Amino acid sequence: MPFPTSLPSLSAVSPSRLWLASMPVLFVTLWSTGFIGAKFGLPHAEPFTFLFVRFALTLTLLIPLVVLLKGGWPRGLQLWGHIGVSGLLVHGAYLGGVFYGIQLGMPAGLAALLVGLQPLLTAALARPLLGERLSARQWLGLALGLSGITLVLGSKLDPGEALFQGFGLGALISVTVALAGISLGTLYQKRYCTGMPLLGGTVVQYLAAGLLLGLGALLFEARTIEWTPTFVLTLLWLVLVLSISAILLLMALIKRGEASRVASLFYLVPPVTALEAWWLFDERLPLVGLAGMAVTIVGVVLVVRGRR
Repeated sequence: MPFPTSLPSLSAVSPSRLWLASMPVLFVTLWSTGFIGAKFGLPHAEPFTFLFVRFALTLTLLIPLVVLLKGGWPRGLQLWGHIGVSGLLVHGAYLGGVFYGIQLGMPAGLAALLVGLQPLLTAALARPLLGERLSARQWLGLALGLSGITLVLGSKLDPGEALFQGFGLGALISVTVALAGISLGTLYQKRYCTGMPLLGGTVVQYLAAGLLLGLGALLFEARTIEWTPTFVLTLLWLVLVLSISAILLLMALIKRGEASRVASLFYLVPPVTALEAWWLFDERLPLVGLAGMAVTIVGVVLVVRGRR
């Protein structure tokens, strides 16, 4: 077969194809900025108060979008209840744990890496809860993931009282709660929320999570906010770009059958977050920690590919 004498020009590639190809990368890049937003906003508001205001503003904009785009609502009170429970776990426990851990001093890149273990924990829990069996590749991925995170945490050990450099055991527990929330919430949603419309279901999840976080703010925080330009811009970014635009982008990807590419690119969230945190906040990992991050990501890849 003869070789082509010329390559296709850029003009031959339609803008719509370029946009479609870039959508998964854009979605994951936007998702990684959620951890950076926590670092920018938490000096000006307590975590539960911050998240409650974020969800309240998001719902104010998202509910009219459901009506405008005819996104549909969950059918039946039972499905509403199941979606609400998944929202408490996927958004309430997850975001509450991440924001609280970052407020207690955990680096944003490390928080992203820890909650990025979600596919590993989900796979481990899927066997007793859903009856799914793990392949040899998945067991290897679990072992690598645990080894990698041990290297990362070991590189941050502090011989002093803080246990880790810049944060203590409380921050680690908080992010572990976030990891458990997103993992259990994923399994719960998979089992009980199969008929959930994405946009309308997201509203129900945000409502449940907002109530939980509002209760946390009422019981445990002073609920004071410094309305500085940094906080306002961070809040607008998290509401408009993360909580609304990213959801609409995800809907478009699912509609076009590109959701699997998003799932694959999620492996890049921890290193992208770590790079952003290094650039913006001078957060650094030693060489052993960076090696541990790479081993952890390989483990996550093996677990997810094994499920396929």
